[in-house]
Amino acid sequence: MRPRVSVQDSALRSGNFSLRISPVRSGDAGLYEARVGYNAEVRSCRVQLGVITVSLSQPSPVVENEPLLLSCSSSHRASLVETCWFHNGRGLPASRNFCFSHGAHFVLRPAMSDDGYWHCQLRYSNNEVVSATYNLRVLGNGPSNSIVYAAAGSAAD
Repeated sequence: MRPRVSVQDSALRSGNFSLRISPVRSGDAGLYEARVGYNAEVRSCRVQLGVITVSLSQPSPVVENEPLLLSCSSSHRASLVETCWFHNGRGLPASRNFCFSHGAHFVLRPAMSDDGYWHCQLRYSNNEVVSATYNLRVLGNGPSNSIVYAAAGSAAD
């Protein structure tokens, strides 16, 4: 897993033997065990790492008006009960161009207003809730009129 893992050597003397993984990948999910020997004593701990993934049906940034599927999945072993999606901190309205199915979120015609932070929240049969956030970038199609006028001597973009 190198170079994605690190241990804070300076913290070991104070009993902190934390492992840092950055960036976390879906394949990193699983059980981790740490054993530390000091003098004649051996200490150990186990940590289960769960990973949640938000993925897109096309590469980001997406182009305005091209259908988009946002998917949210987790390594959690219980049965998925509910998926809730939030955009820029707000729950999604029931109307507009949003359709939901099996933890995925379908945006029929993405608009510039869909740009920003999408947050999925998964609730499982054991009432555990896990969540993740994805920063979606939406590119506009540009002006509907392909003619742009600029004053002579000025810049045109």
